[in-house]
Amino acid sequence: MPVFRTILLVSKPGDPTLRSTLETLWSFLERRGCRVLLDPSACTLLQAQGRAPCTHGETPPPDLVLAVGGDGTLLHAARRFVDRGVPLAGVNRGRLGFLADISPDEMLERLEEILSGQYQEDQRTMLCGRVLRDGTEILSNSALNDVVLHARRSVRMISFDVYVGGRLLARQNADGIVVATPTGSTAYALSGGGPILHPDVAALTLVPICPHTLSNRPIVIDDRSRLGLTLCPDNTVPAVVSFDGQVDCDLEPGDCVEVWLKEARLRLIQPLNLDYFEILRAKLKWSELP
Repeated sequence: MPVFRTILLVSKPGDPTLRSTLETLWSFLERRGCRVLLDPSACTLLQAQGRAPCTHGETPPPDLVLAVGGDGTLLHAARRFVDRGVPLAGVNRGRLGFLADISPDEMLERLEEILSGQYQEDQRTMLCGRVLRDGTEILSNSALNDVVLHARRSVRMISFDVYVGGRLLARQNADGIVVATPTGSTAYALSGGGPILHPDVAALTLVPICPHTLSNRPIVIDDRSRLGLTLCPDNTVPAVVSFDGQVDCDLEPGDCVEVWLKEARLRLIQPLNLDYFEILRAKLKWSELP
């Protein structure tokens, strides 16, 4: 097991409730002999530039990134660091915490185990996507959870074609569609009626959002398939594509969103013997007696 010596603290920006957690982590890691770096988001909260370096992109990269906040904080960090191969661990100070799975009340105990080499590494697939307008790329980004095409500030449906591996799947009239990884199958896709995919399954799920045709159901496809979502030329409802719900791009009729599997995988560091099915039971309230 690799030893984590240089650790970068990343937090949800502007959330003062995280200050005490960051201070506790900082002191603990320094006592353990780690070199602690602070992301600008953590620097702002701690006002501590004089004690630990505040970095916008350390070279060489840190050995480990600790994302302190909710799943949104970890999603943001995943897109920043996946291409550099930096592993991530999440301390949950949000609501659900599917990805940020270290709880504050056992934070130091779990980190002690991780720093001692007692952890498991889970490699998660991610998506690449780009927007083409008249054949020219106007935006590209990555996503750990999902790429979502949806109507922008409207209760009207949009019209778009869905292509899988260059072949037409369907012309859709709906509020939109979610293209989700197994990790993202428990996020927006789940609320749209999509299936839960185990992280080890090499698949993607396409989940229509409020489709006009009731028989239009979610479909699971091979994750090696390249997808195309093309806004119909006669579509009059403003539409947008969103990467992990954090990076948006407004679309025009005829624009195409291409989505494919990212070559790099996210290295997610988790406590030893973490059970995915136990997470489902706990987070989704399964097996509870009435």
